[in-house]
Amino acid sequence: MRVIPPEVPLDDEALVTRARDGDLGAYDLLVARHTASAYRTAVLLGAGSDAEDVIQEAFVKGYRNLSRYRGESSFRSWLLAIVANETRNLHRSRSRRDGLVLRAAAANPESEIAEDGAVGGVLAAERRATLVRALRLLPAKDREVIVCRFLLDLSEDETVTMLGWPRGTVKSRTSRALVKLRGLLEREEVRRG
Repeated sequence: MRVIPPEVPLDDEALVTRARDGDLGAYDLLVARHTASAYRTAVLLGAGSDAEDVIQEAFVKGYRNLSRYRGESSFRSWLLAIVANETRNLHRSRSRRDGLVLRAAAANPESEIAEDGAVGGVLAAERRATLVRALRLLPAKDREVIVCRFLLDLSEDETVTMLGWPRGTVKSRTSRALVKLRGLLEREEVRRG
């Protein structure tokens, strides 16, 4: 009986190399692998119902600019930087106020709550709504760093790449943004009693 070894999945770097050499299937695998995080990034940065258009444009731009990807950071963080830029472009083209970030998350509350967990579900939805309101009040750059570090779970290196900021700026802005967010959440709690 002959045992066939399992196929080893290619890492992003190998797929990028193959895509640069014209292998569209390799780029399709990169798209499939990173669509969920790209979509989540676009939504959390305020693309809302246009998130699919934003990520589609980001993937097209990513493919066209593969030659510019140097591998100094992960492909994921490089791609998410493109998604962030496309989301910013969307905001500029719509002339939206910065306070619309996370609109999609706030507009889609938990819809099915089991009877046993009804109280817990209501409290969780209320806490999420409070957090979304507080995030909307933060300046855009503070909101972006909070979204990257805590809602997208990006590492510090990935956040540096995605936002295009120096490491020290990411560290200091994260610290200041958390202080501001805590203050907003405490005021909301006092206001509600």
